[in-house]
Amino acid sequence: MKTVNMHEAKTHLSKLIEEAVKGEPFVIARAGKPLVKVSAIEAAPAKRTGFLKGQVDCPDDFITMGEDEITALFDGSDDRARS
Repeated sequence: MKTVNMHEAKTHLSKLIEEAVKGEPFVIARAGKPLVKVSAIEAAPAKRTGFLKGQVDCPDDFITMGEDEITALFDGSDDRARS
């Protein structure tokens, strides 16, 4: 594993990080003493989709449920909108 001094790390930080992301971690040292290890963060697991499949019932007309009532509320033709 590569060890770089503080000044070199400041000067070449972008390049060093690119290398770390590619799987080449490095250590930053001050006065020859290792201070920190820099390595890439593992990718977060993908978000799960469909994990409730089979556990939730959704009506076939879910997309259009209440469409007439909602439209009436927006266009002002519903008496409840005036209350």
